[in-house]
Amino acid sequence: MSLSVPRLWIGSTEIIALADGEGPFFSPRAEAFPEATAAQWAEADRYDPGSVDAEGRWRLQFRAYAIRGDKGLTVVDAGIGPADSPAGSWAPVPGVLPESLAAAGIDPAEVDTVVLTHLHTDHVGWAVVTEAAVPSAGGTVDGNTSTSGRRPYFPNAEYLLQRAEFDALDALNPQLRETLTDPLAAAGRLRLLDGDTPLRAGRAVATPGHTPGHQSVLVADGRELALVTGDLLVHALQLLHPELAYAHESDFEQARHSRERMLGRETGTTLHLATPHLTEPFLSA
Repeated sequence: MSLSVPRLWIGSTEIIALADGEGPFFSPRAEAFPEATAAQWAEADRYDPGSVDAEGRWRLQFRAYAIRGDKGLTVVDAGIGPADSPAGSWAPVPGVLPESLAAAGIDPAEVDTVVLTHLHTDHVGWAVVTEAAVPSAGGTVDGNTSTSGRRPYFPNAEYLLQRAEFDALDALNPQLRETLTDPLAAAGRLRLLDGDTPLRAGRAVATPGHTPGHQSVLVADGRELALVTGDLLVHALQLLHPELAYAHESDFEQARHSRERMLGRETGTTLHLATPHLTEPFLSA
């Protein structure tokens, strides 16, 4: 796959799309969006034709984002991960995030903040790794290693997770306690947030519903905004019809409310979307 690194500027803040993989979803898309009509599917396919393959399967991109501002460098989400990552049961591992970071001129050691939008495995894959999983293209990575032999891939970063998401860990995926949160805590790198929180670049915004503690990242300059959505938005259907329920949301109504709240905006405001799974990394809402 191409390792181009598309960029969006919001004032003096640079947002960089970092590819990690692409491949089909693990179940038919009609099951993922059971209420969508044929007309709505046709509308979505016109909007994002790359999201359906020749066999009619939902085709996803898997990407993370970097946000570089005057005060530091933030990475939002950590992709599908290496071959031994928890996402390996369904996602096209190994991912190429280390190569994408290198192509963008980013050394993992210079990242000071990692925002994990939520705890689904395709968003945390490179957050914590084993030594053997790190390709040479990833740059210099030093840091603490936990007793499990796993360590933060971004060794100097504080990893931010909503407390509501951490509290739901056992319901979401108890395996991630050993492979993700315990190593981060052991390295002193895990910070739990309680709702909206300012960041070095932009702010974390609580957008629950997809998971109990889902969060997105909003960057603003005057009346120009960019929202790094996480899985607030996984398919063009949800941009065109935010009310549609997605089968893999923990709370349909809460997710709908979060989408409608974030996609709504004042007249004269420009909203850009940075989405991990749609074909294009940047969209105007």
